[in-house]
Amino acid sequence: MGKLSDGESNWVINHARSSEYNEKELSYFNKGKINSVLKFQKTHPLYTNTPLESLPNLANHLSVAEIKVKDESHRFGLNAFKVMGGIYAMGKYLAEKLGRDIESLSFSELQSSEVRNQLGDITFISATDGNHGRGVAWAARELGQKSVIYMPKGSTKQRLNAIRMEGATADITDVNYDETVRICAKLAEENGWVMVQDTAWEGYDEIPLWIMQGYSAIAQEIIEEMEVQQGKPPTHIFLQAGVGSYAAGIGAYFTQYYRDDPPKIVIVESDLADCYYRSFSNSTGEIEIVSGDMNTIMAGLACGEPNKRAFRILKQYAWASYSCADHIAALGMRVLGNPLRNDPKIISGESGAVPLGLLFYLRAFENRKACEELLLNETSRILLINTEGDTDYQSYLDVVWKGLYQNK
Repeated sequence: MGKLSDGESNWVINHARSSEYNEKELSYFNKGKINSVLKFQKTHPLYTNTPLESLPNLANHLSVAEIKVKDESHRFGLNAFKVMGGIYAMGKYLAEKLGRDIESLSFSELQSSEVRNQLGDITFISATDGNHGRGVAWAARELGQKSVIYMPKGSTKQRLNAIRMEGATADITDVNYDETVRICAKLAEENGWVMVQDTAWEGYDEIPLWIMQGYSAIAQEIIEEMEVQQGKPPTHIFLQAGVGSYAAGIGAYFTQYYRDDPPKIVIVESDLADCYYRSFSNSTGEIEIVSGDMNTIMAGLACGEPNKRAFRILKQYAWASYSCADHIAALGMRVLGNPLRNDPKIISGESGAVPLGLLFYLRAFENRKACEELLLNETSRILLINTEGDTDYQSYLDVVWKGLYQNK
């Protein structure tokens, strides 16, 4: 285990990592399966392939070969990636309810009055920091169905109002994210509602898997675009983790696609919700849960209990986990929003920017030990995913304009 130079953010190498190809886990994320996922997502008229930006001047400044950023702030007009999981999981659920293969369905067919009459009234429920719930609410409204969304203690009114604007019944609880998930699960059971959550537990595994597969479609988009550009695959991918479903979905796809030489997966967490860091740190390598208030600006990562499927994947394939203070996320927001020379400007929220903040910290502040452990050097090709834009506009301005959460 080592520490970054600010004395606040910790890192740990995952000693349980194995290069053995796990067919059982990775078969859910192979190209054939994710092709069908992406095919369905593309049937929505608002679908667009989000940009894959290159930052050559920043790469030169940080002495790495390449930095690419997939900018999910352009996804479906919702300013975040989360809808990619929700739209597929909800479509898959409705397809099964209809006794149809989702490959034979389009989003417009699910919107038709004939299909809606067959399905009847359905209420989808979810717990969220904001982005996932907005995606679920948006998809439910698009499908002519209802949604109920609960947010954990500390969620902002701006994110709550954005969810309500999508037609959901929504409110903020007085407990943390994981407890809010339990509240939603209980309400779903009592009312016959459909839980749409990427956190899995015993007896609730299908929908979380479908959500993870929905996220994996982002990885397929990235690879397709890199191949059109005739670029080399990344050597390192820095992935944010809350419950880990997104990180595992992206990591699993890249691992199976580049089976002979997969990129190094680096997990990035908030230091107030660092369940992967703590799990990789303990002597047994088993899941360690973080509880209590998680008052971090990285609202999308404020989750203390890993998705068990995601944990199995990341325990086997992730190289390391970094537990980052809020000021590292703030650094990433400022760097992406104020590019060097003609590098593109990227508007990134707190959870979206923390991987870039960490990369900058590792390279610009010469954290040699950490870079050596990760083989992070001048030949490295780095892939980052900006998972959200300025989903809380005032918070974005407070960090980028007013300089809150200064670097030490």
